[in-house]
Amino acid sequence: MLRKILLVAIVSAIAFAALFQLSNIAKTQDASQISQIYVFGDSLSDPGNVFEASQGQVPPSPPYFRGRYADGLVWTEYLAQQLEINANSNTNFAYGGATTGNSRQVPFGLLTQIDRYQASKSKTSTNALYIIWAGANDYLGGGNTTARPVENSVTAVKSLVQAGAKNILVVSLPDLGELPGTRNTQRGKELSNLTQQHNSQLAAALKNLRQQLTTEPNIIYYDVNEIFDRAINNPAKFGFANVTDTCLSVERNQYVVCKNPERYLFWDNIHPSTAAHKLLAETVLTKLKLKESTTGSIPAIASKYLRF
Repeated sequence: MLRKILLVAIVSAIAFAALFQLSNIAKTQDASQISQIYVFGDSLSDPGNVFEASQGQVPPSPPYFRGRYADGLVWTEYLAQQLEINANSNTNFAYGGATTGNSRQVPFGLLTQIDRYQASKSKTSTNALYIIWAGANDYLGGGNTTARPVENSVTAVKSLVQAGAKNILVVSLPDLGELPGTRNTQRGKELSNLTQQHNSQLAAALKNLRQQLTTEPNIIYYDVNEIFDRAINNPAKFGFANVTDTCLSVERNQYVVCKNPERYLFWDNIHPSTAAHKLLAETVLTKLKLKESTTGSIPAIASKYLRF
């Protein structure tokens, strides 16, 4: 009789554990059903905010595509397409030229973008994905220390967590010293060092933040720099024929576009081509584990012409 009771207890415990595990899986699946994307950053994610604010003057379109700092859509728009949700311009607060600070005029800084989002929303969506990608302009604009940009980025994450965000993607910087517009300049090496410091410090700061939080938001750190190096070293694998030159050039005060922009990693001296943006969106999907990527991975790379 005792053996039978023990057997029933064991079976019940196993069943309970299985149900508990299925419940956790269900919660994970529910959390991964992204209903909307909110974006904060600079020109790498700007869908036309600066273009609208400048009344169609910046960036010049054409040759830039409808106010994007590229020859086509930016990666967050491709990501929205792949998630089968609308890329709503009202949910993208990124401005070309933005730093991580709190500039209150165009281009609005990262912290100001967060404030503008919070002022526009009475409630934060728990099923939305919040994206932060900023910092390049802090360094390209002449900054030579990483403490403040990293601190600002983490502050932005904290603000979103406090507002109720559950899924936050924070993107690292590409190697700012290896862009066509910086590679052969005096600041090239310094920018590469700053990139490395920024990325390592940002990753460590986010790790510490996760440990400090009493809630359990999904804070994801995405290192595009590593994939950027792989693309440079093996361009054919990622569908590129040219990973050092720009597709867009200026000749006799006129913009000249290359014949096959889809084969170029860079659109201009600091911005990626839309082909790179599209591939970045696919790698982010893989990182988020929302679905399998079917192509190679590539980062988006952010001036001679324009800033990030």
